[in-house]
Amino acid sequence: MRRILGIALAVLLIGGVIAVIVIGGQGSEGTATKTVRGVIGSEKSEYFRDPDVVKALADKGYTVKTETSGSWAMDQLALKEFDFAFPSSSEPAKEIEAAAGVKGAQVAKPFFSPLVVIARPNAAKVLADNGLAKTTGKNSGTLLMGPYLKAAGEDRNWQQLRGSEPFPELTGRVFIKTTDPATSNSGALFLAATSNVANGSNVVADDAGIERTLPLMRKLISVQGALEPSTDDPFRAFISGSGEPLILAYESQVASLLLQEQGHGDIKSAENMVVLYPDTTVNSPHTFVPISDGAKELGSLLATDPKLRELAVRHGFRPQEGVAEFTAATAPHAAYLNPGLTGIRQVGAPTVKILMALAARAKE
Repeated sequence: MRRILGIALAVLLIGGVIAVIVIGGQGSEGTATKTVRGVIGSEKSEYFRDPDVVKALADKGYTVKTETSGSWAMDQLALKEFDFAFPSSSEPAKEIEAAAGVKGAQVAKPFFSPLVVIARPNAAKVLADNGLAKTTGKNSGTLLMGPYLKAAGEDRNWQQLRGSEPFPELTGRVFIKTTDPATSNSGALFLAATSNVANGSNVVADDAGIERTLPLMRKLISVQGALEPSTDDPFRAFISGSGEPLILAYESQVASLLLQEQGHGDIKSAENMVVLYPDTTVNSPHTFVPISDGAKELGSLLATDPKLRELAVRHGFRPQEGVAEFTAATAPHAAYLNPGLTGIRQVGAPTVKILMALAARAKE
């Protein structure tokens, strides 16, 4: 009898172990099974650090580790050490593919973000009073690139603009603080847009176009002094109350700030901000370049998975063909944003070779 009971107990114990293994296996479904490493633009750092994004990726079998770089400098990195690169637009992606030896890779463009100029309220008022911008409300408007570039070409100072007298903080030349156009995507695309306007609304396509636009491009760059490598630092400085009265940023940085502060019940950081959309701009589709086989599916996952798209919007990005998603999520902040990009002319960018030549010479 004791032997029979012992056998029965052993069977029950084995069954229990099997049950634990099965239950444990079921409980572990959705945990990350593949670790991939990527280099990304700094504007996507908070997205990939978000615990909800980490969990959503883990549920799909990925642990994603990232480090940041200027998008136009990524092709200079040891790319074989990464599983993917994720620059801020499609132009540098071509150079990355070539440098990584993966030309013709199946790239994905999960989301995009237009460029904006963030202004202090007093600066926006003076620009509007002098015909360099149009304000559509207390916190939004349009930068008129033609008049603005004319003023920049004439070396206009804030003190020369009508109505600037009550604002002693507005001193020196009128300029927009950008990032380094030789390494950073936002700086490069702003140079692409401004050179288009300076070139008679045509994409700069040859050496003659570079020569025509170069004097103005040099003025836009030289007045800034030291150039930042990415948009993150100037944006944080602006939000903290320091920095220049006009800075270049991505709409995603503004939208993310608004959505985060909404979650905390206030938008105090944004109260002293006017978001000006340049009336001529170059689109910035964040482009995922798979380098190793381990990351081949990650780009399309970021583009198509409903949860990851929702989280991208929460971080201010516009999913491709996701105007409705972006508009719905940011509806409480319509006073700052232009969801439909109404009144904005989107132009093409020069080739990488031409744009990098223009950037290099503008910095001389």
